[in-house]
Amino acid sequence: MSESRDIITVDARGLACPEPLMMAKSALNRAGGKIVEVIVDTTTSRDNILRMAERERLEASERVDGDGFIVRVERKNP
Repeated sequence: MSESRDIITVDARGLACPEPLMMAKSALNRAGGKIVEVIVDTTTSRDNILRMAERERLEASERVDGDGFIVRVERKNP
């Protein structure tokens, strides 16, 4: 996991479910308004993170990156 000023990056490639989702939730809990980018290598992990973001009414997007995906999640202030 790495952090820049505005983005927390979580590399969850090679991990089995539900570990990528749990890592994403943990990063979001301490993000403090930062964007969380989760790198995953399965469609299942990508879909789980996107569903969690939808349930929690978070902004989320995804893009293909090589053999995997980068899922970007952030809390928007109302």
